[in-house]
Amino acid sequence: MASLLVGIAGGSGSGKTTLARAIAEAMAPGQVEVIPHDAYYRDLGHLAFGERSRCNFDEPTALDNERLIQDLQALRAGGAVALQNYDFTTHTRRSETTRVEPCPVVVVEGILVLAIPALRAMLDVRVFVEASERIRQARRMDRDLAERGRMREGSEIQYIRQTRPMHDLHVEPSKCHADWVVSGEGSAAQAAETVRSAILQCLPSGIRA
Repeated sequence: MASLLVGIAGGSGSGKTTLARAIAEAMAPGQVEVIPHDAYYRDLGHLAFGERSRCNFDEPTALDNERLIQDLQALRAGGAVALQNYDFTTHTRRSETTRVEPCPVVVVEGILVLAIPALRAMLDVRVFVEASERIRQARRMDRDLAERGRMREGSEIQYIRQTRPMHDLHVEPSKCHADWVVSGEGSAAQAAETVRSAILQCLPSGIRA
């Protein structure tokens, strides 16, 4: 089974993960696997904890893109892969992995998915989710505090020093490579239907929607 590869990019907090999940829900059961680019952050266990938190997590070299590409190649060829589980509170990789089986559609989502040429070249469908900076920053703050063990002050500093500059340098310019640009501020179901229609055009006719 050769997987169709769909990439979803956009600023941090734009709604990429929500869209990816909505696409999976809109397709038939077992047709879609979602892979977060965030799972491929490099292990920083060799650094003191204080040093880890000062690293720039919004630039391409923070992620093991070579491994992601290898995993996508394996899935496209019909093989299963072991997806890394990343601990955002310690900035290290966990020992356990999650097995991902090949399926008709593999969605990879992350801020830099369209900014990395070798990764972008693999994708069959390229999507960019856009949202205002006000909304993106508010969502990012809520996520950092609720899910990633961050303090508000530290999250704000990281956004100003890293996230915003890297968005302007890498993420926003990558929008020009998208086949589809959708809003992350409105209905996720409506945006998902737009992408679902694009996916179905690329899938063999025997694959159920």
